[in-house]
This record gives sequence, C-alpha cells and structure tokens, in this order.
Amino acid sequence: MRDTSEFSDAPWRTIGWDRLQQARSVPTMLAGAEQKLYYWLTSNWTQDIGAVVDLGCFVGGSTARLAEGHLAAGKRNWIHAYDRFKADERTKKTELYRKGIAAFKGTDTYWLAREFLEPWDDCITLHRGDIMSKSWDGDPIELLIMDAAKSADTTDGIAERFFPHLIPGQSLVVQQDYFYWRLPWIPVQMHRMSDWFKPVAFCPDDTVIFLNTRQIDDEALATGRVGALDDSALLENLTEVLPLARSWRRRRRIHRMMRAVEGNPGVRTGHRMKDPDL
Repeated sequence: MRDTSEFSDAPWRTIGWDRLQQARSVPTMLAGAEQKLYYWLTSNWTQDIGAVVDLGCFVGGSTARLAEGHLAAGKRNWIHAYDRFKADERTKKTELYRKGIAAFKGTDTYWLAREFLEPWDDCITLHRGDIMSKSWDGDPIELLIMDAAKSADTTDGIAERFFPHLIPGQSLVVQQDYFYWRLPWIPVQMHRMSDWFKPVAFCPDDTVIFLNTRQIDDEALATGRVGALDDSALLENLTEVLPLARSWRRRRRIHRMMRAVEGNPGVRTGHRMKDPDL
C-alpha cells in the first residue's frame, strides 16, 4: 500500500505558477488549488504504471494541467480525456468568451479542445461523446479524475467501466464534485464503497481524493450502486457521511445536499436539482 502521509501537507500548494505557464493558457473551471493539485498528481504521485483518465475535461483545461505535470516528470503512459465536447451559449459566454476566446457558432467544442491540447498531442487521446456509450480497453488506470458524474445512473456507469481497472494500493480517484450540493449520490457512493476506497485529501472547494485499497469486483460495484436508491436511503447514507466531514463548512455542505434531496423528490440528475435554499 502506497504511503499517503504526504497528502496531509497538501504539497501541491507550493508549486509555482511558472510550472503551469503553458497549461494555464487553456480555459478551465478548476480553482487555483485544483490546478496545482492536478499538476502535482502527475508530476509527483503517478509512477507511470497505468493510464491517467480525465472524465469531463470541458475544452481540455484539466487535461492540460495533468499533461504538463506528466511530461515534466518524463512519463510516457497515455492520458485519456472524455467529454461530450459541447457548450451552450451561456457556457460559451461565461467560460470561454470572458477568457478571451473569440465567439463562434454552434455548440461543438471538440475542435477547440484539439487546438488547445496540441502542445501535448503526443500523450493525449480524446474520447468524444456520451460517456455511457464508451468503454475502457482494459489497461490499468493509475489516476482517475471524475467530473462527469452528473446523474446517479452515470455515476454507476462510470464505476462499472473504470473502477475495476484501478491498481489497489496505488490508484487515486479524484472526486471533483464530492461536496457539490447538486450531486449527493457522489459522497453516498464513496461512503458505500469505503471498504475499497480511503479518503486521503481534500482540495477546496469540493474535491476529495481517494486511494483505491482493494480490487474492485462485482461485490464492490453492487455495494456502490446509487441509481436505484430511494430518497430515504440517500438521506440515511448522507447522515452517515456527516461525521467524516471534519470541518463545520464541509458538514454544512452535506446538510445542503440533504435539503436538496428532501426538496427534489426522486431527482437524480444534477441540472434538475432546484436550490433548496431559495
């Protein structure tokens, strides 16, 4: 089992922005601490014994930060980035145009991601389309970044496709939306799979990093399924998660998730969740 004690000091915080200079030219929704975390994970944690998989990369911002660290450390395994590569007008205005990207017609952003990621083209494969229509080739996965679990069913589908290929004692799963109130099934799934995953770090504001501790088998996947849980089961599991949220601020986020479940009966898709505090 890999020693994870170094995570307690959040060593990525000391990384200078000069190391990410080229990657920072690619637009991202990641906070500054998350950008440094992604660079650190590929430059310092991974040992090049498995693939890096980035689920939900938008136009490649997270992938660029991962690739920058990957190449800085001289690693050669592939980085696989998945996304629908589509953006509506609102997202284009807030996440692209305001960051200096020239206006363009249509919703397709695949061409934009290809353009942005060209400096790292030798180590990146882009997978375009609905992640539920994709499969994995069976190679070991050393680092799994998750920003695509926007529904309970998709959360289960990702687990079934990717978790069995994690390397026990080495592989990390980065749950970027763990504390995001619209997606309560994420902390529930990781809690139900606590026999297979160990939380090792928190990165503000919503991200939690987990170490895979045991081989993911059929029992693990069955235990972790959240798509069929009713509201009472979700709430019960969230209640059990509360003691693990060590700060008042994080417990408050779990409470908000619980109010969201209560205020949105049966809703299992993030964009359909109405704010319980309005």
